[in-house]
Amino acid sequence: MVLGGFDIVVIALVVFVILVLFAGIKTVPQGYQYTVERFGRYTRTLGPGLNIITPFIERVGARMNVMEQVLDVPTQEVITRDNASVSADAVAFYQILNAAQAAYQVSNLENAILNLTMTNIRSVMGSMDLDELLSNRDAINDRLLRVVDDAVQPWGIKVTRVEIKDIQPPRDLVDAMARQMKAEREKRAQVLEAEGSRNAQILRAEGAKQSAILQAEGQRESAFRNAEARERLAEAEAKATKMVSEAIAAGDVQAINYFVAQKYTEALTAIGSATNSKVVLMPIEASSIIGSLSGIGAIAKEVFGGNDNPPAAPAPRQVQAPRTTPQVNPFNQNPER
Repeated sequence: MVLGGFDIVVIALVVFVILVLFAGIKTVPQGYQYTVERFGRYTRTLGPGLNIITPFIERVGARMNVMEQVLDVPTQEVITRDNASVSADAVAFYQILNAAQAAYQVSNLENAILNLTMTNIRSVMGSMDLDELLSNRDAINDRLLRVVDDAVQPWGIKVTRVEIKDIQPPRDLVDAMARQMKAEREKRAQVLEAEGSRNAQILRAEGAKQSAILQAEGQRESAFRNAEARERLAEAEAKATKMVSEAIAAGDVQAINYFVAQKYTEALTAIGSATNSKVVLMPIEASSIIGSLSGIGAIAKEVFGGNDNPPAAPAPRQVQAPRTTPQVNPFNQNPER
């Protein structure tokens, strides 16, 4: 079959249309945005999906990744405010919010963010002391995030996070810090031990004080009770003496015998119970004791018998007490005594 000239033109036109359609249809993957340039000038941004541009007039400019990306910041030397040299490395997370600004406001976007982050790390960490630097890592991250995010905002970029991964002081400085920490802990241990000893001494002193107070109160109460007992005893003895005196005044001789017998018995008891007296040699008249005892019996009859006149008891048989020869103490030169 021989094609004519018209058929060839039609086929060429169809192929051209197909090529134009393919040139004008652009598919943007998810997570990306494409910029469209018309004769080299930015016109619009293509979102994810199927998009159509004008072939031969418009073209795709920059293909920007709008997903959150991570940027590793290399290790760098930082001198702190107290002239301590440390090594620090970090990691930064950023996301493109405006593809046109990120494509046309800055050249080599990742390198710009990297250098900006490194510069601010040296500025922020250099304005802090070493102790503050090691203990306030969250504060460093917050300051870095705020400073870097403000700096990259004209580029259509959002810095979501800046994290300090590691801070390495010199080895001799680490050893000095370890010794300092050990000294601080020993000091706190000594302070706590001293406070415990002081509290223990205070408690012991308070216990001794309370014990002394209670002992003094007990002694005072005991002395009061003893004084009261002696007072009662003195009152009883005074009352007994008064009664004996009244009986003597009334002419009752038995009262005198009772009083003398009581004192005589008490004296013998005291002599016999002495620790340094083993043998007692002294004259004792048995008849005197019997007479005294009969006086005590007569007084008891008068007290308990009242005014009744009981039948007279038979007179006691007189007992002749044997004469005793006074024992002469060979060590006593006065025999009369």
